[in-house]
Amino acid sequence: MKTAVTLVTALVCIAALVIFAARVIFALPLIEGRTDSATLAAPEAGPVSNVSAGQGQDHPGKTGIVPLSSGADAFAARMLLADMAVSSIDAQYYIWHGDLTGSLLLEALRRAADRGVRVRLLVDDNGTSGLDAPLAALNAHDNAEVRLYNPFNLRKPKILSYGFDFFRLNRRMHNKSFTVDGTATILGGRNIGDEYFDTGPTALHADLDALAIGQIVPEVAGDFDRYWAAPAVYPAEPIIGGAPPGDPIGALLRQFDSDPQLGEYRAILEQSSLVAALKDGTADIEWTDAVLVSDDPAKGMGAVPRQDLLAVRLMQAVGEIKTRVDGVSPNFVLGKAGVDAFAALQKRGVQTRMLTNSLAATDVLPVHAGYAKRRHDLLAGGTQLFELKQHATTRKPKDKVGPFGTSGASLHAKTFAIDGDHIFIGSFNFDPRSTTMNTEMGLLIDSATMAGQMHDAFDRQLSELAWEVVVQDGHLVWQDDTRDTETRREPGSSMLKNITIIGWLPVEWLL
Repeated sequence: MKTAVTLVTALVCIAALVIFAARVIFALPLIEGRTDSATLAAPEAGPVSNVSAGQGQDHPGKTGIVPLSSGADAFAARMLLADMAVSSIDAQYYIWHGDLTGSLLLEALRRAADRGVRVRLLVDDNGTSGLDAPLAALNAHDNAEVRLYNPFNLRKPKILSYGFDFFRLNRRMHNKSFTVDGTATILGGRNIGDEYFDTGPTALHADLDALAIGQIVPEVAGDFDRYWAAPAVYPAEPIIGGAPPGDPIGALLRQFDSDPQLGEYRAILEQSSLVAALKDGTADIEWTDAVLVSDDPAKGMGAVPRQDLLAVRLMQAVGEIKTRVDGVSPNFVLGKAGVDAFAALQKRGVQTRMLTNSLAATDVLPVHAGYAKRRHDLLAGGTQLFELKQHATTRKPKDKVGPFGTSGASLHAKTFAIDGDHIFIGSFNFDPRSTTMNTEMGLLIDSATMAGQMHDAFDRQLSELAWEVVVQDGHLVWQDDTRDTETRREPGSSMLKNITIIGWLPVEWLL
């Protein structure tokens, strides 16, 4: 016994020394002396400014909103704004892939910089795998700067950095925004990658963004400045190096020259009705009030006061919920307090309905484990649960599913409607990670139209999109009302998945 204790003690000491040595060897550079730029004033003239001024002159003090449920429209809007920019582009993302859409957008940012547009790109370093050289090339441009949120100390393989800097690296920037000329912005649930824009060989994600002009845009721009200057944000060059040889951005895009996917997607973009509507000023814009809610970027360095959390300020902005809440959250992991809160709403007569991924549709098994753990309690409390069905297609779906976008293989939208009056569109999931670990952002929009569309989708049992989960004789049952079928076997379950889920149950706080 004594020998075993001695061995364990020795192993702990060795591990501590290895961690200490790794933190010294792979220490992050100091950011003292960093120059933090600020948002540029909106230009008096320019394509984007002209659209905003022309559409907004009859709606002073209001925000114009265009929901982007189609992935193709969401990408087209970003490309269009980037190509129309005359002054500035500020982009902030959790994930930026080096696939077709990621390459096209990087090239669009460089084209803008070539025209003299100031480009600032802030990306979470967890979601930039394989992009060090293209990002370094963009950063080397005289009119562009790239910064990394909570960068990884060791570049290859990044994952090893978790072994000696886990608690810092476990906090990520989940925000998504794309602001052009200080007069138009896009924010919501989409990262930059093919699966978010209805293209590519990977499983598609059903998602939702909003294009906004008017009153809210300076607030989004100011929030970007706050993150740009945050202590958790580092200039890219000391992390990923200086200007690389050749043309990494061009090389990235040339990979798709002979890919039919490129031609197909260009055709989709050219056919986008949104592009034409924005160009000729006929876009269907709803002018209303909107509130920006965003976490303090200090959250990436550790705990922040409860009153500063997005979740708390969002609920304050929502106010008293009177009749109903319909929500969409791919990661729906409620602790006991969350389950109790939903049950309390039901006791007050508030109808609560939630759509999340089924086991068959999820791409993160541990997250589903955290949700499944609370499923019986949620149903017992009166919440109606719907789970997205798995869709076999990995090509661009043709059918729209109301406010949730296209019928994808996996749910990614984060949105909820309240009392038929308000809708939230953003990056926030109903899970512990969004609440206390990652930084998040989104818009709370006064819109009976958009809220009504979401309520209507739930009223229709989400059409053929989802199973409804109910309890019968103490057992969970998955019902498909459109086909009058039901099953007691969880869709997508298998022995391997069940074992994986059981093994992940104790880590709810990480999900």
